[in-house]
Formats: sequence, C-alpha cells, structure tokens
Amino acid sequence: MNTAEMTAKMAAGKGFIAALDQSGGSTPKALAGYGIEAGAWSSDEEMFELIHAMRCRIIRSPSFTGDKVIGAILFERTMDGMIDGQPVPAALIAKGIVPFIKIDKGLEDEANGVQLMKPMPDLDALLVKAKALSVYGTKERSVINSANAEGIAAVVAQQFAVGQQVLAHGMMPIIEPEVNIKSATRADCDTILKDEILKALDALPESQQVMLKLSLPVVPGTFDALVAHPRVLRVVALSGGYKRPEACAELAKNKGIIASFSRALLEDLRFDMSDGEFDAALGSAIDEIYEGSTEKAA
Repeated sequence: MNTAEMTAKMAAGKGFIAALDQSGGSTPKALAGYGIEAGAWSSDEEMFELIHAMRCRIIRSPSFTGDKVIGAILFERTMDGMIDGQPVPAALIAKGIVPFIKIDKGLEDEANGVQLMKPMPDLDALLVKAKALSVYGTKERSVINSANAEGIAAVVAQQFAVGQQVLAHGMMPIIEPEVNIKSATRADCDTILKDEILKALDALPESQQVMLKLSLPVVPGTFDALVAHPRVLRVVALSGGYKRPEACAELAKNKGIIASFSRALLEDLRFDMSDGEFDAALGSAIDEIYEGSTEKAA
C-alpha cells in the first residue's frame, strides 16, 4: 500500500484499528493480562522482549489481517523491531494493515481537571524515522478527568499543535483527548470537548485532515458532527476500561465511529495458549469488535 491507498483505507475501510502501543508504564499490566507476572523478567530489556514477542504473535496470527483490522498503532520499540526478518511496519503493510506510531511520552500531573502531554523534544527525529519505515500516522494521548472548560481547551490546543507538527512531515495524526470514563462529569466533558474540537477543526486549512480517537460518549451520537466534519478522515473510539462486550455494545450505538481497542482486544489472550487456542481467541475478539465497528444499532 502506498500513502494514497492507506488514506483510502482509513477513510472508508470496513474494520477497526488495533492498539498495540502499550509503553513503559503500561507494559507490566499488559503482560500480566497476558499471564506473565512481574517476576518473569529482571530488566526493562527483558520486559520489552516479552511484550514484543506477544505483539509478534498477534501480528503473525492468521486471524489478524487487513480484512477486519485496517490499522495498528505501535509503540516506538515495536516499530523499530523485526518480525520474521522484516521491520514490523512492513509486516503489517504486507497483511493490508496500515501502521501508526504512538508518539506521546506520557502525561503531566493533573491541572485544571486534565493531564496534558509531556514535552516531546525529539518528535521531529521520531517522525523522520517513522516515515522512512512507511508508517502512515501517529497517535498522541491526553486525559480529561473533569468538565473544566479551560483545561479541556488547553488539551485540544496542545493536541492540534502536535497534529500540525505531524502533518508537516506528511503523516496523519490521530488526536486522542481521552475522557476518563470514571469522571463524575463525563457527559459535560463530552460536550465541551466536542465544541472545542469543532473550533479547532474549523480553523484547519481545507487541505488538511486529522483523525480523532475519543472515549465512547455517555449520550450516543454526541460526536456525530465530528464524524461528518470535512477535516476529519475518521473517528475511532478507545475502550477506556470497558470490557469488550460492553465496549462493543456502546460502540454499536455510535454511527460512523470504529474501534481502536487495546485491552478489549487482548483481554482473552494468554501466553501459554496453543497456537490454535490463541488464534481462536484472537479471531473471536476481532469478529466481535469488527461487528461493533461496522454493524450499528438502530
């Protein structure tokens, strides 16, 4: 796939984006969910080798193809790694899956009800490296914990500023201002966030598009205006802590939004499964998330 073909797949492809981008802080939790506890490694290097082996097993799986998984978000170390003698992004593209890279370096402490992204001083160098590996786009995450208008405006401003940096490298940014699903003011967060994003989208040049990765809203259809906006290539949803059945049920209520799930995709996978058991469990999860992404409730 060339860039134009990847854009077409992101714009209209049937399926969802797999989030395989757990980084340093979330890797132990991801490995524990996979059945590998903290005592199984003695260094960060060994820990990352274990998570890389898990991701390679997923990518190799006969169930993991571009027919239903249209994209995959990678951690930088995964992007830099190899699978069966080829770079991971190339292995994804060979299966018809569009590669993205997580670029944020974690979150600042909460202020004004939100957590902004930490500085990314090496972002330009990372984008050059990713582009050379045929990575199509990026993903950057902030968190909104309460309905503080000033804080949410700051999150959106920072996200779109980073998005401009990504666009300048000829790559597609996935802007992810996650609303904490445990927030007591979650519905208000959704509304304020939608309005701020609409303002930022309206300010973009006509030639530019971004993607959005959002928490599933309290009120289905809240983000319809974002789905329909001409500056938005696609809106995807994170599972945000929901178990897969609930995440897929909520996803199906929101027309035009597809999944970009991590935990909800991986929750049934275990390292000690046989290849047949692993493929069956992954295939079942893919089918369920694909259905929530493509078959919407009335």
